[in-house]
Amino acid sequence: MTEFRESPSQTAGPYVHIGCMPGVAGIQGMYGDTDPGSEMVQTVCADPVISLEVGVLDGAGAPVCDAMIEIWQAGPEGSFGVTRGFCNWGRAATDAATGVATFETLRPGAIGSQAPHILVWIVARGINLGLMTRIYFDDAPETNARDEVFKIAGDRAGTLVARSVSGGFRHTIRLQGPDETVFFDV
Repeated sequence: MTEFRESPSQTAGPYVHIGCMPGVAGIQGMYGDTDPGSEMVQTVCADPVISLEVGVLDGAGAPVCDAMIEIWQAGPEGSFGVTRGFCNWGRAATDAATGVATFETLRPGAIGSQAPHILVWIVARGINLGLMTRIYFDDAPETNARDEVFKIAGDRAGTLVARSVSGGFRHTIRLQGPDETVFFDV
């Protein structure tokens, strides 16, 4: 019997945008008028829309300009159930110049004993397996401190906290280095 060995892992490379976000790659009409996940808030909602800017930096502090970011979150009521006019999932590419992806979304509610947070998955050139992390909010420090997953991050929990800006929040994910974002092995 011949023993088969595992083949080498491949990185996302430039093709992730073609398959997942063809509009970003300049290919129109593959999924209709918009790419999947590009519009989280689909109609007028009772809750205010917030902007979430997510920047990605490499180990040298340079913007990662070819990353794809997906987010999943609870709705304002704290569940993943259907919220009229809102999709709990979004996908965006980082900007080619700044390395920032922007999501128009609703502020998530707490899920049981977990603080309001957004789950984040990142793929890009040089990343063999997608990276999973969370984003918490700086205006809820007491709630964050009680969250069991937030506590696991210990002294590095600050790498999971988005900062308030006008109209929403801004978060920077650092892939390597002394301020590397906490990533979860899930």
